[in-house]
Amino acid sequence: MSGAPIGIFDSGLGGLSVWRQVVHHLPGESVIYLADQAHVPYGQRSAEEIQAYCNEIAAQLISMGCKAIVVACNTASAVALEPLRGAFPQLPILGLEPAVKPAVELTRSGVVGVMATPATFQGELYRATVGRWAGDVQVVEQVCIGLADLVEMGELEGERCDALLRSFLNPMLKAGADTIVLGCTHYPFVIEAIRRLVGPGLAVLDPAPAVARHLGEVLAAQGLLSGGSGGRELRFFTSAQPERFDRAVARLVGARCISQPLVWHQGHLHHR
Repeated sequence: MSGAPIGIFDSGLGGLSVWRQVVHHLPGESVIYLADQAHVPYGQRSAEEIQAYCNEIAAQLISMGCKAIVVACNTASAVALEPLRGAFPQLPILGLEPAVKPAVELTRSGVVGVMATPATFQGELYRATVGRWAGDVQVVEQVCIGLADLVEMGELEGERCDALLRSFLNPMLKAGADTIVLGCTHYPFVIEAIRRLVGPGLAVLDPAPAVARHLGEVLAAQGLLSGGSGGRELRFFTSAQPERFDRAVARLVGARCISQPLVWHQGHLHHR
């Protein structure tokens, strides 16, 4: 079982920000990445839809032999993480929550900004995180409609990207935020543009490295860490166009891949 792969999934390309950290921190592990691009982005979909997609994707990854699953999507984690753990108790399932705790520990102004999708902000996971850690710190919630779409299109810089980012950043800056949390896995791909716009005095937090480290701890605790012998296998699947996905993977994380297509039919995923 320790040699089995780790499954990572997202609605699209954003989860690659988590994938690259897992691949970096756990060099002996094989990884399967599944992008449900047929339904990207999840941020504007209903909780019922997202839970149905996540259930089927998790079942698909388990059928591929995965020993653990990372829900590399803040929106999906917000609405589907606990139902997934209840449906598939036989293996560890990790999700993402906005890095409110480290932001609260870091802020000096007492104001923290969080960039996320509407579904993430409405989810119980986010509310519980803020309730547990925010304390006296003011949390400014900034809904970022359209930013994940820009990343999916590969528009990581330029006038349109900067204008959109400014429209999201300015309300948080005016409120006095000195720390900004990236609450969507797509957003780390524009972290350099964000840092350029806000200047060196603000901290911008990406939770992906912490998720990768925590995954390693969970696997070690359950005796599931790979011994690292025999070489890892990195596989990719998409529910949209493989060629376009492969180009995006090369552009975003510098990995060469030949992804395999999956097709949705009557609520189930099938190999094409």
